[in-house]
Amino acid sequence: MTRYDRQTRLPEIGPDGQDRLRKAHVLVAGAGGLAAPLLPLLAGAGIGRITLFDGDVVEAHNLHRQTLFRMTDIGTPKVSSAARELTALNPECRIVARAEHMTPANARTAIEGVDLVIDAADRFTLTYLLSDLCHAAGLPMISASVLGRRGHVGGFCGAAPSYRAIFPDLPGGAQSCATAGVMGPAVAVMGSLQAQMAMAVLLGLKPSPLGLMMTVDLADWQVTRFRFDSAPEPTGRHPVLLSRLDLRTDDEVIDLRDIAEAPVMAVPQAIRLAPEDVAGLIPQGRRTIFACATGLRAWAAARKLTDRGLRAAVLVDGD
Repeated sequence: MTRYDRQTRLPEIGPDGQDRLRKAHVLVAGAGGLAAPLLPLLAGAGIGRITLFDGDVVEAHNLHRQTLFRMTDIGTPKVSSAARELTALNPECRIVARAEHMTPANARTAIEGVDLVIDAADRFTLTYLLSDLCHAAGLPMISASVLGRRGHVGGFCGAAPSYRAIFPDLPGGAQSCATAGVMGPAVAVMGSLQAQMAMAVLLGLKPSPLGLMMTVDLADWQVTRFRFDSAPEPTGRHPVLLSRLDLRTDDEVIDLRDIAEAPVMAVPQAIRLAPEDVAGLIPQGRRTIFACATGLRAWAAARKLTDRGLRAAVLVDGD
């Protein structure tokens, strides 16, 4: 117990709490910037098992914020490099590395038997997917997102409302780190807060971070928090997130990318349609599924149909 001596001295942890951490199984989606502080903190604290999903390889532009990696890791799967570093940090923590993106196809089985899901991918389609699955399973989820010098982190599902209860729809003009940029310290702050929230959930500490959201603005040096324990779940139709394995032969699949952007369409049976033409689309009683590069255009297109009471979905396969 020498390794954990400093944290077991805390009365809210002690030997019993350490044993709870040792028995815990945490699923982490994403091995990038948020995971760089998150994963070592969890492994160092003595989490017994971490299942890690990420289908990307290390690239040079990752290194300013994804500090688990080194120059020698460029070109290697992120989960492999992360697993090596975490095992070197704490061999008592079992790392299950899955070198694949989390999708609707594998997420349903991946969450089985875990105690907590951590959304560290900072990809909006995955956040909604994990929230939907965790909400249905009564499983807690810690999610964070960062752009520039601003971010938010919160505890959802389990005994708390889902992510959709706070963000029922994607905000207009949503961007990513690739398009808007991000500062490494801001990412590290949010990843560290995720780790603290995760440990609080696993230890059953009060007050619980479930039903709590914090926003951190390091541009104006402001931190705000609010509880949403009583937030109602959204009603009505909303875009469903699907994998290629969920497709049916009678689905109408629409690829919103032009031929210059995507010479090969998302699926062979898809048809091309410009986003501006979706408003005039009249589905013939079939489920309509939209695909694009990141899911942003597909989400907006699907929303136009669901607002009309029609069935629409977004194809998500590691966008």
